[in-house]
Amino acid sequence: MAGMLRSKRPVSALLAGPYGHPYHPMLVTVPIGAWVISLGFDVASQLASKPGFLVQGSQWLIAAGLLGAVAAGLAGFLDLVVIPPGTRAFRTACTHMCVNLVLIFAYAGNFAWRYRNPSHGRPVDLRLVALSAVSVTALAFSGYLGGKLTYRYGVRVASEVTQAEGFVPAGLPMAGEHQADRSRRSRLGPGRLGRPGLLQPVPRPARNLRLRRRLGPDGRV
Repeated sequence: MAGMLRSKRPVSALLAGPYGHPYHPMLVTVPIGAWVISLGFDVASQLASKPGFLVQGSQWLIAAGLLGAVAAGLAGFLDLVVIPPGTRAFRTACTHMCVNLVLIFAYAGNFAWRYRNPSHGRPVDLRLVALSAVSVTALAFSGYLGGKLTYRYGVRVASEVTQAEGFVPAGLPMAGEHQADRSRRSRLGPGRLGRPGLLQPVPRPARNLRLRRRLGPDGRV
């Protein structure tokens, strides 16, 4: 249980993202989108009468995806180190990381091949199309593992207590505010909770019976 709770906290809020809002899921959208669209451009280049712009677009989408993948991988590694070793979540995270590393090298080779062998107005080489198709398939498998880490094992996901704050009716104080108010009350103690009349009735002054006995009818001693 302690390991599960630790995996929800960032090793560095600055580098990996604050609690409940990690950077890795945001960054992975760059390589996923770029590489999937790159494959679409590869296929479209086989059908277009002037495929030059599709070939160039696919090549530079691969490059953009590589940059995004490196950034996402660094943030993801910081999320990996908070998972307790030897657990199923750790094993899944390591597999996820290995697949992503293979993808980075595969797309780096894909880009280098295209850069060194310009198409000169021809469609993308079918071997490169096949490589991109296999890579996108592996990318989908990696995404499945990432989803398992998030939605099944709850890595870098806020606790259910924190999640419950999103389902409190609008306008009502959240659980944390109630707890803070109770803590403030316990620290201040009775009679020190603010202005009288807001949180408790105004205390009446005690009657000094001895003084009253010493006073005469006219109020003099």
